[in-house]
Amino acid sequence: MNDQMNPSVDAPVVIRPYGDTTGDGMVQVSFTLPLAHDKRAEGAALQLANKMGISPALVVHAKAMGPEFTFFIVYGTVHHLVEVDKVVVFERDYELLTPKDANAAVREQLGRPLVTVGACIGSDAHTVGIDAILNIKGFAGEKGLEYYGEFEVHNLGAQVSVPELVNQAIAFHADAVLVSQVVTQKDAHLANVRELTAAFREAYPHGRRPLIVVGGPRFDPTMAAELGVDRIFGKGTTPGEVASYLVHAMVNQQRKASDV
Repeated sequence: MNDQMNPSVDAPVVIRPYGDTTGDGMVQVSFTLPLAHDKRAEGAALQLANKMGISPALVVHAKAMGPEFTFFIVYGTVHHLVEVDKVVVFERDYELLTPKDANAAVREQLGRPLVTVGACIGSDAHTVGIDAILNIKGFAGEKGLEYYGEFEVHNLGAQVSVPELVNQAIAFHADAVLVSQVVTQKDAHLANVRELTAAFREAYPHGRRPLIVVGGPRFDPTMAAELGVDRIFGKGTTPGEVASYLVHAMVNQQRKASDV
């Protein structure tokens, strides 16, 4: 898989944030401090904002979050410049397929259904993401992978342990394993995925493990290699994008195998 990260083009070279007038540098940020809501807490919020480069800064909202925490929204000016021609973006490197075309590609290249196993691992009980991709009802007007006639889909649901997922992937002869992670406190999503990839490396011979695809709102798509997965999808991903990627990746695997 050759994911592309390319600089943006056809944009102003240097820009600043926009609030009331173009280039005024106005931004709004929110955060929580472990302080009871009082004047000292508001002063601490302004000090933090100043250290972040927001100056002058104004606390436009402060709300107690229990007796020992306060949530803030701060509005103010930053003087930083954005060099747009140096911005690096993660770009899709495969063609988006209709369900009909995806099914046809699977029939032609695999000659059997493409087996997909999906789950939320660890303590994560949020199935909205994995259900949006796998369930036939889908997401954003697109049907989920259960709608694709040439996809065999197994949705294991929430709070699946890593050993259980590995065992189920082996039992179903999975071509691809899809994992959704929404719970991110203390980077739990990263720890869970590292545990997952280590378990699959141990369970499968080199080069024989299924594709591992993870998704969630806090993942950075550029971290796929670092986490040991084949692809990372962020928020707003549609079933069609995932299906198209799986077909693209499996076709490439088949071609490489036939060349050996």
